[in-house]
Amino acid sequence: MMEFMAMLKKNENEHRPPTKLLNLAGQLCRELQSSSPSLEELVEAMMGCKNKTYFLTNIHVVRACVSVHIDKGQHDAACSVLEYCEAEEKEELVQLWHEIHYRKVMKKQQINFLTPLQKFRCRKRNPPPLSLCPGGLKNRNYSEEVRQHLHRFAAEVTANPNKKQREGLARDTNLQPVQIYNWFANYRRRQKA
Repeated sequence: MMEFMAMLKKNENEHRPPTKLLNLAGQLCRELQSSSPSLEELVEAMMGCKNKTYFLTNIHVVRACVSVHIDKGQHDAACSVLEYCEAEEKEELVQLWHEIHYRKVMKKQQINFLTPLQKFRCRKRNPPPLSLCPGGLKNRNYSEEVRQHLHRFAAEVTANPNKKQREGLARDTNLQPVQIYNWFANYRRRQKA
């Protein structure tokens, strides 16, 4: 830790910190416990320097920064770190984004855990920014064409297709038979309601 602080001080005016310093930062963030005062000191030192964006290319540094902000109850600051970091591990960053929002909800409601439904609602209300999902969020709904085909089949043929019919629909729509099975089960449930 002392070596890192000395190197950071020595290179604070460099445009880009040396690779050795960046690697050491990642290693220290990985080794230190998430709630330790040393980690907090390390994060403050990195985030206080003018070329902090270089440190935020390392997933271990990003994780450490988010952890320190969450421990301090600074959820918005944790989100900002994720929004502007340049780490490659986008899926993990999205998971961290959701975790921040889960913690925020738990703190607000003064509860210790969230049910799967509460987590789902939390994710819907707080989608990750485009910087974390450059391709956008995956839409889990079927295309309008596929839905029309399935609705037509339900109205004209049956709302409870047998295995052979489901396999035929799967071929026609480019879906898996289990997806067809689930769509019709949900369709029947919606009709009852």
